Amino acid sequence: MVDRYGRKIDYMRISITDRCNLRCRYCMPDGISLVPMEDILTYEEIVQICGAAAKLGIRKLKITGGEPLARIGCAELIGKLKQIPGIDQVTMTTNGVALGRYLPQLLAHGLDAVNISLDTLEPQVYQQITGRDMLGCVLEGIRQAIAAGLPVKLNAVLLRGVNDMEWESLVDLANSLPVDVRFIEMMPIGCGKAYAPVYQEELLQALRRRYPKLQEDKRIHGNGPAVYYNIPGAKGSVGFISAIHGKFCHGCNRIRLSSQGKLKPCLCYGDTVDLMEVLRDGQREGVRERLMERISQAVQRKPQEHRFGVSGGVTEVKKMVQIGG
Repeated sequence: MVDRYGRKIDYMRISITDRCNLRCRYCMPDGISLVPMEDILTYEEIVQICGAAAKLGIRKLKITGGEPLARIGCAELIGKLKQIPGIDQVTMTTNGVALGRYLPQLLAHGLDAVNISLDTLEPQVYQQITGRDMLGCVLEGIRQAIAAGLPVKLNAVLLRGVNDMEWESLVDLANSLPVDVRFIEMMPIGCGKAYAPVYQEELLQALRRRYPKLQEDKRIHGNGPAVYYNIPGAKGSVGFISAIHGKFCHGCNRIRLSSQGKLKPCLCYGDTVDLMEVLRDGQREGVRERLMERISQAVQRKPQEHRFGVSGGVTEVKKMVQIGG
């Protein structure tokens, strides 16, 4: 699929649940309302949507949440998605808490790679950010995934005054482990609006001071917009996903499916296209064709760019966990 601005759209992120076993302050703090399970897409419906999307040219899928491993049967879903003709890759973003427990099943069903959220290596800070004392489980899951040969990326969001001084210890993971450590700028969506982000420019400057021979890494590391750098002698790479100051809209190749069946062209705006309506309107004929029509409609509604850096530019009012990571 090609949108109005000539961008090839071949990547879909799929939220399979709004549940999570953590309560990260910038994503899903305590007290947030959860959607009744009957209002969440079934796995069969997700497979139907992905089959229609593949017909249109979607080739890469990312399973997200909430926390995808909080929903029973996640690994089996990945196996079904891998069997769809035209789908080349199925990956997952997780907080890593249950990764070690489910890793054998995920590998057996063909998971291609995993992104793991890791904002800190300090147990007390981890509990402060996430509301849970689960850092040990996350680190063990990372260790097991690397040992199994699964490609691993670590996603870190730095919060000023909370974990912003930990960038060096997180970068050291890329020195000692074959992983990509990516720093993601906090986006002004949902609870994220309350936090001052640490921007790429200042972090990159600090990285260059510590590693004067730092070089940009031009290799393709995945499907996302991260810009990567190599540290001489490091086993991994350091990446930056800079939604605000490193605007990458010109190369955006993705659409997002919420757990409630809403297809979202852009994170910045509240605009969605309802796919669940097609699946549950009682009409059994032509479901795939109608899904394809709405998916195409969503792609053609993709805006040219987001407006995260503009006052009043964000029209999305949902929290990140309600949208999908």
